[in-house]
Amino acid sequence: MSELCWADAGELARLIRDGEASAREVVQAHLDQVERVNPAVNAVVTLVAERALEEADEADKRWSARAEPLGPLHGVPIAHKDTHDTGGIRTTYGSPLLADNVPETDELVIERLRQAGAITIGKTNVPVFAAGSHTVNPVFGATRNPYDLNRSAGGSSGGAAAALACGMHPLADGSDLGGSLRNPGSFCNVVGLRPSPGRVPKWPDPLPWSPLGVQGPMARTVADVTLGLSVMAGPDPRAPSALYQRGSDVAGPLAADLTGLRVAWAPDLGGRVPVDPEVSEVLAAAPAVFAELGCEVEPACPDLTGADDAFRTLRAWMFELAHGEQAAAHPEAYSPQLLENIEHGRRLSGADVARAEAEHTAIYHRVREFFTEYDLLLAPVSQVPPFPVEWDWPTEVAGRPTPHYLDWMASSYLITITGCPAVSVPAGFTPGGLPIGLQIVGPHQGDLAILRAGHAFEQATRYGERRPSVAR
Repeated sequence: MSELCWADAGELARLIRDGEASAREVVQAHLDQVERVNPAVNAVVTLVAERALEEADEADKRWSARAEPLGPLHGVPIAHKDTHDTGGIRTTYGSPLLADNVPETDELVIERLRQAGAITIGKTNVPVFAAGSHTVNPVFGATRNPYDLNRSAGGSSGGAAAALACGMHPLADGSDLGGSLRNPGSFCNVVGLRPSPGRVPKWPDPLPWSPLGVQGPMARTVADVTLGLSVMAGPDPRAPSALYQRGSDVAGPLAADLTGLRVAWAPDLGGRVPVDPEVSEVLAAAPAVFAELGCEVEPACPDLTGADDAFRTLRAWMFELAHGEQAAAHPEAYSPQLLENIEHGRRLSGADVARAEAEHTAIYHRVREFFTEYDLLLAPVSQVPPFPVEWDWPTEVAGRPTPHYLDWMASSYLITITGCPAVSVPAGFTPGGLPIGLQIVGPHQGDLAILRAGHAFEQATRYGERRPSVAR
């Protein structure tokens, strides 16, 4: 039964489909793993075991009846990010204000996963309102890194990533504004995809035109991330900026010859971000891997002038819209950092937002032109290895002060503002055994291209197969 916890989502779906395992066996194995390992890492914060087993029994009945086609995730267990509304299951957003919140309906990404046959086993931990890349909140506490329980699991999808690394579920959903799928993927040695804006439509969404916040999949392999994306993606009439392609259009095949691809290597994003020497040392081997795969690799980076200002301005504007009224009524429920973001948004003028949008547009076109010369961009996911779990954030990177809680995440959020898809794939470990991820960025709407590149890198290196001792 324990072997089922380390099978890929695609393999689990095949085992159930071929009658080699029942949905109940698969779900029970993962519930047992949660019971055994979760007390140490605190990744799954709400568990619905009885409901999950009932749904597994129903899935087995449907398999026996053969009355209807089975979904691609039939019987596969998943715990959802605690900022994604789940009908009938507590969804707290990591906030005391919503500690007892139980939505009536699923939001779209959950609806699609469940329509594909996935079985919900619970919810995964997040920072308060998913703000920041360190998963800790006053409702459930901190999620700990499976590779070192004294370290952060990253965030904001930190609970999802830690649960994946520990075999508690094989596939996860998450969201990414400034790195919230990529950063915990890097910290926990799993794969996190930030899809192209509009690839995975969101509903409900108060800002459906904004390309900054996206939803997407995480998994232990690129193949499973691609499977998750194929289920999540596709247009929806309620999402006005949704891309028209169906999920099957980005489902593969992943095996591809990379010979001749032009690859840019930007170890510090053109000198824009400080990077810890341990991160740099691990990632220094990545360009050679792509060269061995037949790529033409050279140092290069798009011009990201104005990217920091554009991201921080538009993020503050979004945060004020989402939280301004509630934060004014309940300031005690917000961290000083989040209150500062909201206040920044409140002070913005129309001219400030217009300037940020103009910068955003200019960056889009410079990056578009960059990708006429290059097929892929390689960069760090995170500027630091997983840091002590007691810290709010690293206040120094490579000797350079990082006084703001966003400063150490720039290697991810500067890519956010480009509008490009990006995937974090396991790239090695520090001498102390901490995971480091490589960020592979592609041209606009080039999701399949980066998944193919990530798959090739994954198969060549096999770093993602190293399991944390706490989960063995």
